[in-house]
Amino acid sequence: FDVKTNVILIAATNRPDILDPALLRPGRFDRHITVGRPTQKGRVEIFKVHTRDVPLSDDVDLEILAAGTTGLTGAAIRNIVNEAALWAARNNKTVVEMSDFEHARDKILMGPKREEVLTGKEKEKTAYHEAGHTILAWQLPGAHRVHKVTIVPRGRSLGSTQTLPSEDRLSISEPELRDHLAVLLAGRAAEKLIYSETTVGAENDLERATGMA
Repeated sequence: FDVKTNVILIAATNRPDILDPALLRPGRFDRHITVGRPTQKGRVEIFKVHTRDVPLSDDVDLEILAAGTTGLTGAAIRNIVNEAALWAARNNKTVVEMSDFEHARDKILMGPKREEVLTGKEKEKTAYHEAGHTILAWQLPGAHRVHKVTIVPRGRSLGSTQTLPSEDRLSISEPELRDHLAVLLAGRAAEKLIYSETTVGAENDLERATGMA
């Protein structure tokens, strides 16, 4: 801390709202840089970094993987690469294939596959529920595009409709928000339409819709 020595201090936080105001006074941390979630180009570069030492199959396209991971952070992308490599090794493969990345992304985004077997009636109800989400996501212009629909139990859910943004967005309009809300509530609406009753399957949908509203 000699007066003739320049000391530059760099710090990072994901909770700027709780920083002590004394840290932000002039002469302390003068320059603030906000780092958002990576863009499509950024995600491609992050995939390149984390797959540098991973033997990849010829069918692996990092551009497609980046397009399918809109909104994910660098840490989540690293998890996908690690999970894909583990899955490939578990299946005695010498290279990691695109199908391994698909498996890893599903596990990271939708939770691990559960071994329970649904009864016929549960499968049917789950299928109608997910069909409700899917139909609205296809029909409404402000909704995200449907990437995958499954009635395989994963994480806490019996089924899942996975949607992905078609492009990186920095803002969202009220009509688009209303379309997102409609998609979230469409599974419950489908249950009421077909069975004249609802199930606890919409619990997570209601939580997310409430937060968005």
